[in-house]
Order: sequence, then structure tokens, then C-alpha cells
Amino acid sequence: MKNSTEMTQFILLGLTNALEWQVPLFTMFTVIYLITLTGNLEIIVLTLLDFHLHTSVYFLLSDLSLVDLCYSSAVIPTVVTGCITVDRIISYNACAAQVFFFVAFAPVESYLLASMAYDHYATVCKPLHYTTTVTTAVCACLAIDSYVCGFLNASIHAGNTFCLSFCVSNVVQHFFCDVPAVMALSCSDRHVSELVLVYVVSFNIIFALLVILISYIFIFITILKMHSASGYKKAISTCASHLTAVSIFCGTIISMYLQPSSSHSMDTDKMASVFYTMIIPMLNPVVYSLRNKEVKIVFLKVVLEANYL
Repeated sequence: MKNSTEMTQFILLGLTNALEWQVPLFTMFTVIYLITLTGNLEIIVLTLLDFHLHTSVYFLLSDLSLVDLCYSSAVIPTVVTGCITVDRIISYNACAAQVFFFVAFAPVESYLLASMAYDHYATVCKPLHYTTTVTTAVCACLAIDSYVCGFLNASIHAGNTFCLSFCVSNVVQHFFCDVPAVMALSCSDRHVSELVLVYVVSFNIIFALLVILISYIFIFITILKMHSASGYKKAISTCASHLTAVSIFCGTIISMYLQPSSSHSMDTDKMASVFYTMIIPMLNPVVYSLRNKEVKIVFLKVVLEANYL
């Protein structure tokens, strides 16, 4: 028999308890969130409005922007609110919902990044067959499969986490309800739960990285065979932004979830979490689309038409 009390709420510690940092952090996170909303919504709206962007690459980019919006919105409002309130209380159900939606959209991002690597492979290595290889139907299947895997992943992690008993402390050593931080509060044996977390996250990351790695091996082989300087530069510019985003996203996820719980440092985890919950969703529109010539042309066209009306 367990002598435990049903947990009804959790307390989030936030990034820091220093009062002098609360206003600067509130300002910074609010600005980051507004930029994230503006940039990602812009990509989605422009892709929907202009038929020139109704292609496979922009379909995947708009999906990526939607995912960035969703999983940053699952976290940043809680963080911003915590910066201006004395008590950072979150209910049990709200904590479970935050875990579910964040853990749902994070793997969707990794699978979409893998899909984009395949798209880059088709663009660079099979340019003559691109329109028949990467069709609208193929992109739709890739996106749907990504969402299905993400929500299946969320169901596993949320159920795996909240089936544990919480009877010792309700203070989450984090600025949002993340799986390792919530698991650390359990008074029941969490060895199996931690193994499930590591195995499922490992599968998601390794599978996505394998697709990306194989795609880029073929891409680099093709680039080395290129004799045209313009073709070489175009291929490099196509892949550089994607590789940067993959490195930051996967690196922080690996440092968070694929290390033993005994070696976890909450301060380190918090800083890593800032990157993949706030910085990456903000930067993705810049590194992927806002530097793209076609998107700039469509944006100016929409602005001019709006001013004319």
C-alpha cells in the first residue's frame, strides 16, 4: 500500500528567482514570441495566398512554421506569465496538457526536417525528375506521417510520465513542464519510464538523422561532381540553412533527453531548452524563408496590393 497524496498542481521555478532579472526576461521573451508569431504566420499566409509558392518545398516550410508556432505557444506564454507573477502555479491537468502538446510537436519538427532533407536531395541530385519525385501527394504523406508519429509519441510520453505517483514534492525545477523535470518529482520507481523515454526519443532522433545523413551524403557527392560554379553555390546555399537548423535542434534535444538522469544539470537543461523552445522557432523563418528571393517578392507584392486597396 502506498501512502501518497493526489497531486493537484505543480510549481514552476522558472529560469531564475533573481527579482532584478524578471522584467528583462519578460521583455526578451515577449519580443521573441512576437517575432516568432510574426515570422511563422507570415510564411504560412504567404504560402496560402500566392500560387507561385504552392510547391513541395514551401508546403513543407509552411508546415514547419505551423509546428514552430504550436510548440513555442505551448511553452512561451507560461514562461512570460511566470516572469511577472509571484506564484508560478500550474494545475496538474495543465501540466499534462503542456507535456502532451510540446512532446507532440517536437518530433514532428524532426521528421519535417528529415522530409526537407529528402526534398533537398531531390532538388540537387535529381533536378530533372524533381517534379515527378516530390509531388504534392508525396509531401502530404510526409507531413501526415510526421504528425501521426508526433502525436503517437506524445501519447506514449504523457501516459508514461503521468502514470507515476507524485507524493514528495510538486516543485518542478524548470520553467515549463518538461518530461525529465516532471519525472524527477515521482516517488515511484521510474526506471522503466526513463528507459521508455530514452528509447523512444533515440528512435525519433536516430531515424530522422539517418534520413538527413544519407540525403546529404548523396548531396555532397553530387556537389563534388559539379563543374558549374553557379550550380555549386546554389546547392550550398540550399543546404546551409537546413544543416544549421538541424544541428542546433538535434544537438539540444540529444543533450536534454539522451543522457543519464544522474548527469542532468537543471541549469544546463534550462539553457538548452531555451534554444529549442524559443530561439529555433524564432530563427527558422529567417534561415529558411525570409532570406529567400521568391518569398521576398511575394511579400512585397502582398504589401503593395494591401496599400493599393
